[in-house]
Amino acid sequence: MEQLESFRKEVKTWLEENCPPSMRSGSEADANSVTDEVWGGRNAVYKNPDSKIWLDKMGAKGWTMPTVPKEYGGGGLSREETKVLNEELFAIGAKQALLSFGIWMLAPALLEYANEEQKRLHIPRIIKGEIRWCQGYSEPGSGSDLASLSTKAEDMGDHYLVNGQKVWTSYADKADWIFALVRTGPQEPKHSGISFLLIDMATEGVSTKPITLISGKSPFCETFFDNVKVPKENLVGEENAGWTIAKALLQHERNFISNFGLAGVSAAGGGGNDVVSLAKKHFGEENGKIANSIFRSDVTTHKMKEHAFGLTLKRAGDEGGKASAVASMFKYYGTEHNKKRHEMMIAAMGSHGIAWDGDEFDEDEKNLTKAWLRTKGNSIEGGTSEVQLNVISKRVLGLPS
Repeated sequence: MEQLESFRKEVKTWLEENCPPSMRSGSEADANSVTDEVWGGRNAVYKNPDSKIWLDKMGAKGWTMPTVPKEYGGGGLSREETKVLNEELFAIGAKQALLSFGIWMLAPALLEYANEEQKRLHIPRIIKGEIRWCQGYSEPGSGSDLASLSTKAEDMGDHYLVNGQKVWTSYADKADWIFALVRTGPQEPKHSGISFLLIDMATEGVSTKPITLISGKSPFCETFFDNVKVPKENLVGEENAGWTIAKALLQHERNFISNFGLAGVSAAGGGGNDVVSLAKKHFGEENGKIANSIFRSDVTTHKMKEHAFGLTLKRAGDEGGKASAVASMFKYYGTEHNKKRHEMMIAAMGSHGIAWDGDEFDEDEKNLTKAWLRTKGNSIEGGTSEVQLNVISKRVLGLPS
């Protein structure tokens, strides 16, 4: 306990000296600053210079992935120390230094399955935000049945020749590298002929095409591979054994998506309003409470479930946080909770909840409508809700197929 208190003092001092005022939510400097979503990468543009400073400070400390061993660029902290760090970051309203599929999905998989050279090459660059990653899993004919994928990687001796297409590749047009599932064993059973490959998006033959959704904006792209040469050293794990890595990474992704259920905005961003504030604004207040008693009761129930879900996620993290089939439970519940929150916000806004175009609606109202539409995709990405229920029934509850 004494050691943790000493560490807490060190963290407080370090944050005071290194976290720029505009990177602290609610501060006067924050109110006057330009907001950045920091994804890092080779071509990153920072509207607020402090965003880059904060990323560099946290990355150098290894605190964007605090539990990763120091030899791979992480903070080398214990779970207890990481908890202290997160508490102190929360206490000053520190903004997230880095948003990263590399952190949320790839790095945990590399730590478990990559060779030593791959770990030392890729993980430090993920932690420092030097490389922005995207995920190449789904294909036009392979979504929920991911194992049926057909993107082919042909063994050419010292390299693979990759041909095929991925779809729904989030931010592929902005990413530097992609971690992709490819078919290296065309004669093997479909689960047994898949490999896990790392591909530089700057390689000749890689191209992307954005996909626009009904909301008017989208992070999604189609990604094409036309005779793309990929060095053999970019293969993670054994050839034709990528399905095991794919499943582990999907569990990390589902853990990540489940947190949307607690986030103030959806995966697409926008609509940063809270359901309570919106309800008070449109229904009015009585003694500081939402005037509409029926809606107030619905909001109370929702907030209670949100708190319970948050405690459950926290407990899972405190117990080790290792990805498992339980991630499907969190992903399913988080998805439904996030959809419900946005539905309640839309309902609270009355006729302004259908804002789209026109001067009678402000930008926040339009953004919230688009964010609500975006949440419908939460039940598809990372494995559909139906897939999650199948995983829960078989691997968590042990029910027969």
